[in-house]
Amino acid sequence: MAAYQYRMPAGIPGDVTRQSAAKIEPQVLNASLPFAGYGLFGKLASNKFVPVGSGDAASAVYGLLVRPYPITGANASDPLGTSVPPTTGLADVLRSGYANVKNNAGTPAAGGQVYIRVAAAAAGKPIGGIEAAADSTNTIAVAGCIFMSAADASGNVEIAFNI
Repeated sequence: MAAYQYRMPAGIPGDVTRQSAAKIEPQVLNASLPFAGYGLFGKLASNKFVPVGSGDAASAVYGLLVRPYPITGANASDPLGTSVPPTTGLADVLRSGYANVKNNAGTPAAGGQVYIRVAAAAAGKPIGGIEAAADSTNTIAVAGCIFMSAADASGNVEIAFNI
């Protein structure tokens, strides 16, 4: 039997945490520009939802790719949170609400600004990854997006977007 000694995990990246406050819309994905995981911000390009990436400005951010339901990886025995988003078809995009994300750098604090890495990828800091600290011109601030608390031991943390 397992027990949480100090704090429960914050959640799974890409999960909508407060359904009643969420505004989610479907968007078409682009197979040539796939998302590495759920809980990453995207933009619209040629009427398709693609990851925010190298060279993008803060104004490009359109929404957050969220999980349609709690799915596992390729195998039924894979733990929650290991699934990879589809590369084609429709995806759920959070335009306003609360979701869980993976923080890759910095220390999130309640009310702290959310940043996206758009340049100078490094170990543990992928392009498109979410961070709690600005890194010169390598990150952009997401307008209207803040951390709701500190991260758990795995770096998972709740954010509020366009609330």
